[in-house]
Amino acid sequence: MKVQIHRLDKALPLPKYETAGSFGFDFLAREDTVIKPGQIGMIPSNVIVKCPDELALLILPRSSTYRKTGLVFPHSIGLVDQDYCGPEDEIFIQLVNPRDHDITVKRGDKIAQGLFVRSPKIEFTEVEKDFLGTDSRGGFGSTG
Repeated sequence: MKVQIHRLDKALPLPKYETAGSFGFDFLAREDTVIKPGQIGMIPSNVIVKCPDELALLILPRSSTYRKTGLVFPHSIGLVDQDYCGPEDEIFIQLVNPRDHDITVKRGDKIAQGLFVRSPKIEFTEVEKDFLGTDSRGGFGSTG
């Protein structure tokens, strides 16, 4: 499948899948960014992506991000909507610094991974509360 992408800085490579079995591709930092203790940094990813019909782009932490940098994702998962692809709609990666010292993300660092997922448009049909005719399972966390 082909996906339209625009790189703001052509000196950095396009996102790519690192192995034949990879589902996620890496986003790279477009510029050095210093994140102060307790602060959220907005890391420019260097790309604007036009999601194809019925595909959403998820932004996920890389498994090594915390171990290598000490930074964490404050929102766990980011979502890029299909209509976020205008000329100023560069994807930014939010990272929070929980440490007690500055952390620098360097230009070209792998900062997150992207994953396209199918997301068909749905239409809700409102029903009454007992629409399934089953007993409640017990609520949040009820299975232990």
